[in-house]
Amino acid sequence: MIPASAQPPLPRARFIVEEDPGPEAVPLDVLFVGGGPAGLAGAIRLAQLAARDREEGGPLADLEIGVLEKSGELGEHCLSGAVVNPEAFRTLFPDLDEAEFPLRGRVAGDRVLLLTQRGRIRLPTPPSMRNHGHHVASICEIVRWLGARAEELGVNVFTGFPADALLMRGGQVVGVRTTPAGLDREGNPAGGYMPATDLSARVTVLAEGTRGPLSLAWLEREGVGSANPQIFALGVKELWEVPHPPDAVTHTMGWPLPRDAFGGSFIYPMGENLVSLGLVVGLDAPYVDLDVHALLQRFKQHPFVRGILDGGELVEWGAKTIPEGGYHAIPDRLSGDGLLIAGDAAGLVDVASLKGIHYAMRSGVLAADAIGRALSDGPGEAEGAAAALPAVRLASYDAALRESLVRDPLYRNRNQRLAFKSGFFPGGLKAGLMQATGGTFPGARIPSEPDVAGPRHKRLGLDSAYDSELAVAKVDAVFRSGNATRDDIPSHLLPGPAAGAEVSPEMAELYSSLCPAGVYERDGDRLVVNAPNCIDCKATDVLGPRWTPREGGSGPAYKRM
Repeated sequence: MIPASAQPPLPRARFIVEEDPGPEAVPLDVLFVGGGPAGLAGAIRLAQLAARDREEGGPLADLEIGVLEKSGELGEHCLSGAVVNPEAFRTLFPDLDEAEFPLRGRVAGDRVLLLTQRGRIRLPTPPSMRNHGHHVASICEIVRWLGARAEELGVNVFTGFPADALLMRGGQVVGVRTTPAGLDREGNPAGGYMPATDLSARVTVLAEGTRGPLSLAWLEREGVGSANPQIFALGVKELWEVPHPPDAVTHTMGWPLPRDAFGGSFIYPMGENLVSLGLVVGLDAPYVDLDVHALLQRFKQHPFVRGILDGGELVEWGAKTIPEGGYHAIPDRLSGDGLLIAGDAAGLVDVASLKGIHYAMRSGVLAADAIGRALSDGPGEAEGAAAALPAVRLASYDAALRESLVRDPLYRNRNQRLAFKSGFFPGGLKAGLMQATGGTFPGARIPSEPDVAGPRHKRLGLDSAYDSELAVAKVDAVFRSGNATRDDIPSHLLPGPAAGAEVSPEMAELYSSLCPAGVYERDGDRLVVNAPNCIDCKATDVLGPRWTPREGGSGPAYKRM
């Protein structure tokens, strides 16, 4: 069984509309789509440039900057481990003491374990996973803090407004259209109906996060590829209050994962008797019943993990996909007429060091710098003062981002995730050689294929994963995510290879196992879709039904994830 055989095509016509913004459009100079680390860091940097020009009488003095975020409040759709490199905070806020950053404390020590079903072996910590000088953090708290700094600088932050489509004119991006709200299950206006809103901008920065649909649609429309296709992992995370949190950042590999599934766990002390733990598994694993949530429940049965969680209480749960393709999967071009792409939407994650937040923020800063330069130069002869900035004037973003990455672990580790395509032990050997040679081994790029193209022909058999008082069922986990989506909301998920086509029983099993939120169920030979359960993790968007934006505020409401 190959998932690609049943995945519908990307509904590009839904995400790209050849239409000018309407007469009542909100006029902005620069719009950041996505209120995560990339979008907010970019908005802050641009607002800082504008504040400087207001003092000096420069061309950016009257800049109107907006951030569009689909969650009801900033941070509610953000999830990460997280251990954070504070590099980007120092860049954005050089005058602040590190103690003022929204971080929960320095990493006190690192521990890497190889697990068997009952035992553990401590391994030397690879150089890429040494976190000296880094901090444990909640990405929700980081985003809320960044949002407050952005608003202090005059940025317009619009929460609860998902971007439904790019508005384009003659190949130029001229703004976005939001998703309407208050539709009934059939898509008709009902109580609380709010029509779509248009926002116009000279530059739109897509910082949508993993599997951003507007980013995917624009890249497809422009024919922009990458040396390797992007590949993904699914991470499922829980936050526990426990009597005695561990004192070290811990990562594990091995059990409960089979040797032909790439992934591992994290266990991070978060202070205040909190510990975050999660399991991350590559979506190229060859299993028809791959269930990362169930694997996490099995992981909690290990004596080492039980010793941490016993006497504790689960307080929050969530899941998210992670781009794992690395440097070779970054699109060849991230700039176009009136558009830039930043953060996870561009695939800026280094799997070997388990870092993505500072790359997202860095890309936002570099995008803002490129926009600032372009706007400061004034309109060209063929441009009006309000026209979309042409690609040639935004291309410095691509150059600056690539230059920053080739001096960085994300480039040095460019083949490490791909090395594990050949299995756990051969992959570990190759990854060690890559570390020892600074990334020069094996020299050439290791090619890969999309996750959706890989056959699923094995079974894990995870029925015993819930045989523990520490386990949580998917329906209870969704409650812990804070999901308050209306039950009568239209479905935003598009299953089937074509409209009206049936999904095979085997594919229904794949989707129901994979989805951590119980959105998909196999009922006999039929696929049942419980769309309101969705927490926007995008896992099945990688391998099956397509995800599309839905009414603002839908989905999870994470607080400390």
